[in-house]
Amino acid sequence: MGRQRAGWRPDRLREHREAHGLTLEEAGERLRVVAEQARVTVPAANPQTLSMHETGESYPGPPYRRAYCLLYRATEPSLGFRPALPGEETQFEVTPLPEQRNGSHVIAVERALTRISDGDGFDSFGWQQRVMEAWKRRRTGGDPHRPCVVLVGGYAGSGKTEFARFLTQLTGWPLVDKDPLTRPLVELLLTSLGSQPHDRHTEIYRDRVRPAEYAALMQAVYSNVSCQISTVVTAPFIAELTNEEWMQRLINRCSAQGVDVAPIWVRCDVESMHEYISHRGAARDAWKLERWDEYLATIDVALRPVVPHLVVDNRLGSAISLADQARQAIGAMSV
Repeated sequence: MGRQRAGWRPDRLREHREAHGLTLEEAGERLRVVAEQARVTVPAANPQTLSMHETGESYPGPPYRRAYCLLYRATEPSLGFRPALPGEETQFEVTPLPEQRNGSHVIAVERALTRISDGDGFDSFGWQQRVMEAWKRRRTGGDPHRPCVVLVGGYAGSGKTEFARFLTQLTGWPLVDKDPLTRPLVELLLTSLGSQPHDRHTEIYRDRVRPAEYAALMQAVYSNVSCQISTVVTAPFIAELTNEEWMQRLINRCSAQGVDVAPIWVRCDVESMHEYISHRGAARDAWKLERWDEYLATIDVALRPVVPHLVVDNRLGSAISLADQARQAIGAMSV
């Protein structure tokens, strides 16, 4: 049997498959299709693997769970993977059938955006509406709001990059992602300073490389700000979001150009972060995984930005699961 998980009900996965009238082979084929569409990797979606998931011999990893939720148009709690979070909606249907399309994609997007809540002094409902309007107006043109820089921060494996991509897909605002933007230069600089290219934990990185890395990231953001272009930017932003002086400089600089700032903190639990980091297999995560307890001593899951901000509750992957559902619904509507 697989390692026991709190609230895990493998039988529910089989019940959903049977309710959809699928054999294990058919479910595997469809699982590969939805995973490919969502750019999620499920390495062996064969009948044997699916059977092990349904009998409890093997607990599905994050990519499989995301794909199952898309395949069965369900949430992780309703599929028996885990208990529901307090207040988490677990039962809903989003269907792409032509006769039932009216408003289903809008509902899916609205449901995903409910994971954004008021962290401290920020109007979460108003900002959700702002994102919705930006998405709706992409096809009609015009936006009554000022441009906005959205800072999406969080610890490694929290889901910040996935959520930032979701916002970009909804709004059409450009995405500025720290890792692909700065990694080639960061790795070269670390090597030239005598460190390892994937170092993210020594003083060499923290004191000599990281400041330049974030300065380059923000220069890219300021290029958009000077053109009054709304931008979604994602990076951990651990030191920045907790530095009131740094944040105020950013807010003031953007405000001078007629641009708002919306800091978003992606909240996640330690177990889910470890699971996600383990599955993505990035070289820069090797030190964290090898010294997990030591790494945990350096983070504070209760950390929040020091200025008014929004919070995305992605504990147990709940926010990204809903974002997946919304993306799927949007794709269905565009067929």
